[in-house]
Amino acid sequence: MLKVENLYLRISNTDILRNLSIKVEKGEIVAIVGRNGAGKSSTFKSIVGIYKPAGGKIIMDDQDITGLPTHLRVRNGIGYVPEDMRIFPWLTARENIHLAAYLSRNLDRYEEIMEIILTIFPEIKQFLDREGFYLSGGEKKMLAIARSLATLPKYLLIDEALEGLAPIVVERFRDAIKMIKERGIGIVIAESNVLLATKTAERLYVLERGEIIFEGSSEQLLSNPEVMKILRGT
Repeated sequence: MLKVENLYLRISNTDILRNLSIKVEKGEIVAIVGRNGAGKSSTFKSIVGIYKPAGGKIIMDDQDITGLPTHLRVRNGIGYVPEDMRIFPWLTARENIHLAAYLSRNLDRYEEIMEIILTIFPEIKQFLDREGFYLSGGEKKMLAIARSLATLPKYLLIDEALEGLAPIVVERFRDAIKMIKERGIGIVIAESNVLLATKTAERLYVLERGEIIFEGSSEQLLSNPEVMKILRGT
């Protein structure tokens, strides 16, 4: 299990996250839902070690990883797909994946990694030798998730997994996320669109101004008028 316990984050004298606690089991899909600026990306950056929390703990499989640097968190099993994807534009898709496997010390399992990736995203085979700069938005997102899979994560954080995608592409990515889950990987998605999140995740947290204000199922969230009103900004 990946657990965040009572996390506090303060940046430039501003409280970004307050007493935040979430958890995800292996083979479970969890969503953090919130409006833009609610603190979703800051939560992920704290989990992966880009931001240093002012308080609280991050525990992965009973190991406290709060003090570990980012590269060791990745090697221990945390994968991260940032909202802007950060594809290396002048490397091919194949090179982007190969680099992730190399930096996570998984090159000895490269053939296995490619088999996993091409099973989940067979479309990638068509643009493996194309540079990142020339990929479409959907292809870049596909590659960003594939590159994270090259680190062989136990838990995968995907920031705005379905944002900006056409409806037919959204369904394709939702299928891919479920396939990743079936490999026993715990998945946390950050999502602004509550309806997409409820169709994808098994449990949801609602984040508002750095605090968790709801935890429960899709049905419980959609039937909660007060929380839905906050999410709609009305």
